[in-house]
Amino acid sequence: MSSKAERTTAYIIETVAPVFNKHGYIGTSMSDLTEATNLTKGALYGNFENKEALALAAFEYNRNLLLTAIDEHLSIEGKALAKIENLIDFYKKYDIFTMTMGGCPILNVGIDAQHNNKLLAAAAKETIKDIEGKIALVFENGINNEEFKLPVSPLQFSKQLFTIIQGAISMATVTKDRKYLLNTVTYLDVLIKRELK
Repeated sequence: MSSKAERTTAYIIETVAPVFNKHGYIGTSMSDLTEATNLTKGALYGNFENKEALALAAFEYNRNLLLTAIDEHLSIEGKALAKIENLIDFYKKYDIFTMTMGGCPILNVGIDAQHNNKLLAAAAKETIKDIEGKIALVFENGINNEEFKLPVSPLQFSKQLFTIIQGAISMATVTKDRKYLLNTVTYLDVLIKRELK
């Protein structure tokens, strides 16, 4: 059983994660955080060294939610193509999945932190590499099991695939039109089947 301090720390992270994700590191004030948590500034700083440490913990929380969901979708029983199709289905509803997070943590934090927080920017970049690696591993297993061939390396194909997905997420976010996401990700089904020979 966790201690009261551990529960408080977990509560703070879970509560402020969507606030940081939605408003960004600079755009989130300490009063936003105290209002969201109903805790004093002293209570927040009693659990975290500074605002940056809290922002990093909040991003890690959202990152772990995302990576867990991706792992669940890629670890189903079956062939590599079925796993990729399952991941594509996840991304068809990605905007709904990330709604409680305040949007896509990769997009929001990755863009926001580029010019104001190197640690957060690096964490977002690392998350992208982790996801691309997970997808590449599925493609590599498919090739090794002679399920299909790829026109490029599994990692390069994964990077292209994830770039299309993130582009669709970006367009859907900026335009507030989920058709960009749904139509693009649906097209990926066709594209992947055509490219896998």
